Amino acid sequence: MKLSASTLTAALLGAVVIVLLMIPMMLQWERPPMDSEQLGYRGVGMEQITNPRSAEILAALNKAPVPDDPVENDGVLVKNDSENYKNVQVLGDLDTAQFNRLMNSITTWVAPQEGDNAGCAYCHNVENMASDEIYTKVVARRMLQMTKAINSEYKSHVQATGVTCYTCHRGQPVPANVWSINPGPKQASGMAASRDGQNQGGMKVPAYASLPYDPFTTLLKPGANIRVIASTALPGGTGGSIQSTEKTYALMMHMSTGLGVNCTFCHNSRIFSSWEQSRPQRVTAWHGIKMAGEVNQTYMDSLTDVFPANRKGPMGDVLKINCATCHQGVNKPLYGFSMAKEYPELSVPNP
Repeated sequence: MKLSASTLTAALLGAVVIVLLMIPMMLQWERPPMDSEQLGYRGVGMEQITNPRSAEILAALNKAPVPDDPVENDGVLVKNDSENYKNVQVLGDLDTAQFNRLMNSITTWVAPQEGDNAGCAYCHNVENMASDEIYTKVVARRMLQMTKAINSEYKSHVQATGVTCYTCHRGQPVPANVWSINPGPKQASGMAASRDGQNQGGMKVPAYASLPYDPFTTLLKPGANIRVIASTALPGGTGGSIQSTEKTYALMMHMSTGLGVNCTFCHNSRIFSSWEQSRPQRVTAWHGIKMAGEVNQTYMDSLTDVFPANRKGPMGDVLKINCATCHQGVNKPLYGFSMAKEYPELSVPNP
């Protein structure tokens, strides 16, 4: 049977459309070989799949810096040396030598770049170190309070590893993975007028997923209800709506990507909702979600009037943390290297 030119043209166009539709999926495919680690009992599908080539890239990105050499105390507390140290509101109980070591480390962690606005000058007026005229000094003071709070009040998540400024900043003034309220793209007209907060690929929630692009505003806050699986049978079930379920799934997708793990790193695939049959990592993750929401509310939101407009989101709110801010693609930030152990002064509770 001889096909007409129009039929061949239609078939060719159809093949092109199929290929174009498959490109987003193809970009997510990973070639073998892959590494597989069994995490749970045999037969429940709890395995961690890792691309060894991606693992090499992540290892380079998550290399911990060499801590500054320890120093011997001078025997003088900062708060008792008012001639040389003025307006020190958070770290006054440190020995002066310990204080100077920490300040030098913070410079490396946050503002190592060259230029006039680098090093000490990133936060301080070097002609008057006590001045609060540069907003970054006010921000840094609040961030030190936040770091001390995380290390002392949220051990259920950070445990003995803890965090320092470098955990998030990685040598950059602004951490690579932060978020703000996402207003979404400009609305179209007609049938496409309402996206319902989804169907917009983005970096915060993995691209190519028809999921809400801003699950953080409603779920990364104190008291948010993330659980959507019903605890009773239908009708009259107690589960979440389709919209809330999609937001929860978007947050879980973010966590999976941010930590570089599968769903079964925390959940038992036999019964996802069961805490008793989940891995201990699920409890740690629960505390992490709680920590992120409380830290954003207590420490980040309190800086709304301090940050300039160019350091805020499009809706005027400050940039905030999520799982990827610290983890950056690995299940333990910096592969578990304890930066806080090298700087115990950052684990002392705030007064």
